[in-house]
Amino acid sequence: MYAERASRLPGAVVWTNTPGGTGAGRVLPDGCMDLLWHDGRLLVAGPDTRAYVTEGDGGTWRGVRFHPGTAPGFLGVPAHEVRDLRVDLAELWPATEVRRLRGRIAAAPDPLTALEEVALERAADAEPPDPLLLRVVTALDSGRPVAATADELGLGARQLHRRCLTAFGYGPKTLARVLRLQRAVRLAREGVAFADTAARAGFADQAHLARDVKELAGVPLGELLRRRGG
Repeated sequence: MYAERASRLPGAVVWTNTPGGTGAGRVLPDGCMDLLWHDGRLLVAGPDTRAYVTEGDGGTWRGVRFHPGTAPGFLGVPAHEVRDLRVDLAELWPATEVRRLRGRIAAAPDPLTALEEVALERAADAEPPDPLLLRVVTALDSGRPVAATADELGLGARQLHRRCLTAFGYGPKTLARVLRLQRAVRLAREGVAFADTAARAGFADQAHLARDVKELAGVPLGELLRRRGG
């Protein structure tokens, strides 16, 4: 069972997931990075370019999902260095600090609240997120073309690409595809017909939607909706 709520950290979400049954779960790419607590371990989930399949990852997972573009400043690692990876936090932070945090979370009455507090403390010591990169997310999520977004922000194409790699883990075209996929899945799960979903989410047509979902999610849209594993 999956549940989430808004975090006290602006733009972030805290969540728990206890997989049920024996089938594989499927976490869709969303442009985000997560700080994870599972089985006494602290991990960082980097930005995904394809669906992450969670088969065999039993037990309860807890996480803080950072707003796109904000995690590198909080966690101290460029997003592209952990793209498509799940990395032990001790590979990024001093081992003694991570051991202290593991003990603190393990002893807490509510590990999820303790994990959120770690994220809040880290964010308080970090530079605030670059507002320009937050505008990139807003523009691309509204369906603005990459070239128009770069022009509106006063950036060259190469400069925008370089900054997106650091903040999101991939360039603006990939980020736009990921955000469009998320829009489409939300609409389809609300019961919008696939053809209307394609038009409203910004795809050229339903065939374009089907190709992108299969490539990014690994399964057809209908099967994805039945599994509800994204």
